[in-house]
Amino acid sequence: MKCGIVVFPGSNCDHDTYHVIKHVFKQPVEYIWHADLASLQQYDLIVLPGGFSYGDALRAGAIARFAPIMDSVKLFSSRGGKVLGICNGFQVLTEAGLLPGALHRNKTLKFICKQVQLKVENNKTPYTKKYKNGQIVTIPIAHAEGNYICDKKTLAELKKNKQIVFTYHKDNPNGSTANIAGICNEKRNVLGMMPHPERVSEAVLGGTDGRLVFESLFSKK
Repeated sequence: MKCGIVVFPGSNCDHDTYHVIKHVFKQPVEYIWHADLASLQQYDLIVLPGGFSYGDALRAGAIARFAPIMDSVKLFSSRGGKVLGICNGFQVLTEAGLLPGALHRNKTLKFICKQVQLKVENNKTPYTKKYKNGQIVTIPIAHAEGNYICDKKTLAELKKNKQIVFTYHKDNPNGSTANIAGICNEKRNVLGMMPHPERVSEAVLGGTDGRLVFESLFSKK
């Protein structure tokens, strides 16, 4: 599976994600600069990594959504290409309209960096098929704007269509609506999640619960 990682000014998890894809899972991967107008048709997976694109000016992801590469990402996803947005990448996906809702400031108005427990709500996606439904996993978060919000109609649609993929288990760290930690689009090819699976994909880092996101993606079954 050929992968591309979009790099915005302020991205800081692009190298972490590259390492997991290239060195842990031995998949071909390249960086894609945000200002490129390149076609993405040669890729199977596009990752929007964590970080602080454009310094989170205005609000997280608000400027990145206008980056030239995002027109290509939208076209890529509309044709069924897989797009994974992690943390800031999730914020960019909502700002760009590729996922519904928005990410607001945490309820504490403080940056939070810690391990959290998640519940797998839907394992019928390309990103979660190696998990079990209802499985509890531990994956770290690191964000100031992880409070997912949406209106009642959107929330009802997310539940009806089983687009809620991960929820915070027991402890909701940021005030997110319905404890939402990650959602996908109706076609299941676009996933946005606030926790960082790339940070727990090797035992040497203290955990491997995030590894199954990548195992799911790269599995042929």
